Amino acid sequence: MNTIQPLWDQMPLAHTAAVADTAPEAERAGSPFSDIFQSAIDAVRTTDAEKTQMEYLMATGQLDNPALLTIASTKAQLSVDLLVQLRNKSMDAYNELTRISL
Repeated sequence: MNTIQPLWDQMPLAHTAAVADTAPEAERAGSPFSDIFQSAIDAVRTTDAEKTQMEYLMATGQLDNPALLTIASTKAQLSVDLLVQLRNKSMDAYNELTRISL
């Protein structure tokens, strides 16, 4: 049975070593902009994995406190919402920059 992989699972965790070896020094360090997005993507991955683990524990009867599942679910939803808002704001900023006439 095929499962659908979330988009954030398909994104790279960090720059690969091959890219880091050929990139100039300024690009290796990463920009604050890309660091923010990378940390948001990592937060989505982490909270989604935690939520999935809690769902498994709940389904198998190993979870003593069902509130932990609710908390993990809320954390995962908030991290996805934050990532979407970051994307939306960056797209708005990009569109504003493209409208500037020089």
